[in-house]
Amino acid sequence: MKIEQMYTGCLAQGAYYIVSNGEAVIIDPLRETRPYLERLHKDSVSLKYIFETHFHADFVSGHLDLSRKTKAPIVYGPTANPEFEAIVAEDGQVFEVGNVKIKVLHTPGHTMESSCFLLMDENGKETALFSGDTLFLGDVGRPDLAQKATDMTQEELAGLLYDSLYHKILPLNDCITVYPAHGAGSACGKNMQKETTDSLGNQKKTNYALNQEDKEHFIKAVTDGLLPPPAYFGMNVAMNRKGYSSFDEVLSNGLQTLSPEEFEETAEHSGALILDVRSNGDFAKGFIPQSVNIGLDGDFAPWAGALIIDVLQPILLVTGENEQEETVTRLSRVGFDHILGFLKGSFDAWKKSGKETDSVNRISVRQFKEEIKNKEVKVIDVRKEGEYNAQHVNRAENKPLAYINEWIRTIDPSEHFYLHCAGGYRSMMAASILQARGYRNFTEIEGGFSAIAVTDIPVSNLICQSKSMK
Repeated sequence: MKIEQMYTGCLAQGAYYIVSNGEAVIIDPLRETRPYLERLHKDSVSLKYIFETHFHADFVSGHLDLSRKTKAPIVYGPTANPEFEAIVAEDGQVFEVGNVKIKVLHTPGHTMESSCFLLMDENGKETALFSGDTLFLGDVGRPDLAQKATDMTQEELAGLLYDSLYHKILPLNDCITVYPAHGAGSACGKNMQKETTDSLGNQKKTNYALNQEDKEHFIKAVTDGLLPPPAYFGMNVAMNRKGYSSFDEVLSNGLQTLSPEEFEETAEHSGALILDVRSNGDFAKGFIPQSVNIGLDGDFAPWAGALIIDVLQPILLVTGENEQEETVTRLSRVGFDHILGFLKGSFDAWKKSGKETDSVNRISVRQFKEEIKNKEVKVIDVRKEGEYNAQHVNRAENKPLAYINEWIRTIDPSEHFYLHCAGGYRSMMAASILQARGYRNFTEIEGGFSAIAVTDIPVSNLICQSKSMK
């Protein structure tokens, strides 16, 4: 038997590949199927089942394409209602894969169909728990995402999650290895550990949610401090439940090359968003007017989902050299399938064609220090609230990037302000959105708070970030 965790850092997501005696299963696959097909071919095994722990909200699963290409059936837990052919398993149902068995444990709470898969080895020993979004390392799945679909409050869903965890998961043996669907950085939880696997016994000791004295305290603990979920989550759930275009088709469309003239004409007639995925440093120096910058070198896909939101939005790409396929792939993982092509020759080709360009007013920290000396200025910090609370420029306002579509309306275009994040990645995203919507009276600070903190620019006292985020 072999268990392989296929972890994708950008989404903080874990898919799982299990092989036993010539047969394999894949749990919660990502959108692109090639990595899985290559492993199946390399190991000379057939895919018997594709297990889905629930209808994912933060990414579009590869279950449909993988099933079409391998003929393996898709398996969900009880109460799932997919609009395509699938096995909706019963609670406790056992599936045989080679010499091992996988038992379905229905664990509603995160969503109603949420299920964990318990692996029993060749000797019948319970060995591994693929816990989906029911149990994370250090946390549990947020219970607020399925409210609209179930007509239940987050407190009622949290109560179901308590029953699932305390009656079905906690009684399992301590030596079982937990393989969660997500790790630190995912918006599906609030307190995840950086590790991606752990023993169930250690989680029983260290996971705050598994150490509540009763259901009432559990409900309060897991619902306290939940931030609003990214707006694209509901659209991803719908795609996972209803179906979607083939990834091969999405990739083919997205890899169409466009000359500067074709690119400009397409942008004008399609209403497409121009998405520039180059580094924030390159973007600051020059870009196509109205472009939005989300750098491929960071948490690209989640930010695309959070900021663009509408998965039906047509998109035109400006990328670095040989980054086109990776960009289309990562966008498709969060449901952006309407990619019309990319600019051949990138921004250099646009610039050489003599077409209009734009830039961001970016200054160094040294210049920032000089400009604010003995002055009262407005500073906007787009980091998360916890980062801001830990330490920030004195009198700076905290306006997290994730909520820019709300706070941008409060900006006075006649009042100049300075803009920064931790290092420049998020503040350049904010700058691009501000300029695309007509706000230009600001200056972005290169290097962000990381550069500010090593100067004598006045900042607040440092507070442990873990405490500030409680």
